[in-house]
Amino acid sequence: MRLNSYDDFTPLKEVILGSADGYRTRLHDLSFDMFISDNLTGARGYYPSITDWRPGEDRRRRNEPHRLALKTRFLEELIEDVEGLAAQLSALGVTVHRPLALDPDLGEMVTPAWSAPVTPPLNLRDNTLILGDEIIETPPTLRARYFETQFLKPVFTRYFREGARWTTMPRPLMTDASFDPANLSSAAPNIEVPEPPQPSPYDVGLEMMIDGANCLRLGRDLIVNISNANHALACDWLERHLQGRFRVHRMHKLTQSHIDSVVIPLRPGLLLIRSERVLDFLPKQLRAWDTVVSPVPELHDYPQYENGDPIPPSPYIDLNLLSVDEDTVLVNDECRTLIRALEDRKLTVVPVRHRHRRLFGGGFHCFTLDTVRTGNAEDYLG
Repeated sequence: MRLNSYDDFTPLKEVILGSADGYRTRLHDLSFDMFISDNLTGARGYYPSITDWRPGEDRRRRNEPHRLALKTRFLEELIEDVEGLAAQLSALGVTVHRPLALDPDLGEMVTPAWSAPVTPPLNLRDNTLILGDEIIETPPTLRARYFETQFLKPVFTRYFREGARWTTMPRPLMTDASFDPANLSSAAPNIEVPEPPQPSPYDVGLEMMIDGANCLRLGRDLIVNISNANHALACDWLERHLQGRFRVHRMHKLTQSHIDSVVIPLRPGLLLIRSERVLDFLPKQLRAWDTVVSPVPELHDYPQYENGDPIPPSPYIDLNLLSVDEDTVLVNDECRTLIRALEDRKLTVVPVRHRHRRLFGGGFHCFTLDTVRTGNAEDYLG
């Protein structure tokens, strides 16, 4: 089928599902510290700070890349759960495409400004934005994921041959100076403020960086969360590129970056939101929609880990659900309070296992990139 995806709730026909195969290490560097935060809820009560993740480390060295080996058992269970999601989607009649496998002998990637281990293409929603019949590769915000979309080339090429547009936004050099320094002072309570940027001969100043998960797609409207100058530059590009085809709406500092665990359109006229405060950030047309307000997560709702393993995501990670159609949603099977809240609104909930979302980050929406839905460029905002 031809590429066609304008929203996150009309009937899903084709999807690309990420892969956790080959996930061995997590890179902590300035790009990671800048990315992991949650300025809406302030989650220190749930998760340790960056400093707590690095016990005994000299704070003056926190900018230096730091690699954390991931535990084999957790990785194996993550892979099992992703494959379980693939099976469930197939059982619901959705065609599931997969990325290229990560070569186990693949070494580090090296650019003129930095080096990093290659991260497998798991959270596909971040580095690609599908808008109607166009694939847009977004400028990455994490160095370790710089070449992630390369693993999707066979699938993207097939859609291109069937008539899709295919665009790559300008790629950042990603030196320390590329990141908005204002973000250093506005870091949320659950991260430590990153150390001052280090100079590089490849500095070009602030660059555009944004993830597809900063965006909410509603037919002919694109709502973009802007939390720093990097996002604003990227939104400038999107506005110029999409002019005449889509209306771009700026939403300022709803979260530090991704919004797909904060505001989720379940169907036209119905939103799932993290809290009532979310409405203050949305375009006024969306404030008139009916809402399901998420139950407040408790610490015991999530698996606990020993030895100070880093826990990057928000405690609201289970709001990162995937709609198969306007009446059916895939939700983490352990999130019983959320399941009940959605069932009370007459939604059919398909429970799917995802044990280590706290440890690895990402939910079912993050893991997937929907490429074919039946919806079109509707005017949902009027």
